[in-house]
Amino acid sequence: MSIHLQRDLKALELDLLSQSSIVEQMIHLAGHCLREHTAERFDELQSLETTVNQREVEIEEECLKILALHQPVAVDLRQVTTVMKINGDLERIADLAVNIGERARSLVSHSHSRIPNELDKMAEEAIAMVRGSLDAFVRLDVESARHVCIQDNIVDELNRNLIHDWVSLLEKGTVDIVAVLHLFSAARHLERIADHATNIAQDVIYLVDGEIARHWNESYVTAE
Repeated sequence: MSIHLQRDLKALELDLLSQSSIVEQMIHLAGHCLREHTAERFDELQSLETTVNQREVEIEEECLKILALHQPVAVDLRQVTTVMKINGDLERIADLAVNIGERARSLVSHSHSRIPNELDKMAEEAIAMVRGSLDAFVRLDVESARHVCIQDNIVDELNRNLIHDWVSLLEKGTVDIVAVLHLFSAARHLERIADHATNIAQDVIYLVDGEIARHWNESYVTAE
């Protein structure tokens, strides 16, 4: 690897980590809006999304420039393509965080509706998965990446439990239907954030091992 390519790849990694930090902040903000039945920080959430969108384009342009100037091969090529894919996943996570904020804003007029503890747990797990997948990328840690993939099962189970509980309550007619629909949508967005974190973890596996891990079942993910 040339010194110039090494320098550019390091700068690319730092840009991606800065982007991930903003995205993680957005998930925290969205969770806060949802939990507190408030839209006070929704404008901040939208402003951060604009920043993420701008940075996504800049990172992609930098990736293309590295491909054109250095024509990397083997692991260096995998690193650039992995950054491009992670960059896209982070932008989509940011969009989902804004969607959650929109659901929270809609729930302001339904302040009597209780936010289930499982929904808070889903947000915590999703944030941990995003952070864990990026940590695995920085450390080139396949085992940590596989652990993130396993965490996705936890989020899926929480989502299924929430849906089951809400359906039961709706059948009994004891809840606000509009509020439940907003909460259901927020849970779905959190589940999708976890899916994107899983995508990032699978990209790390590809980067390190050179094997495409998408669509593997759990037995492959947990294999030694």
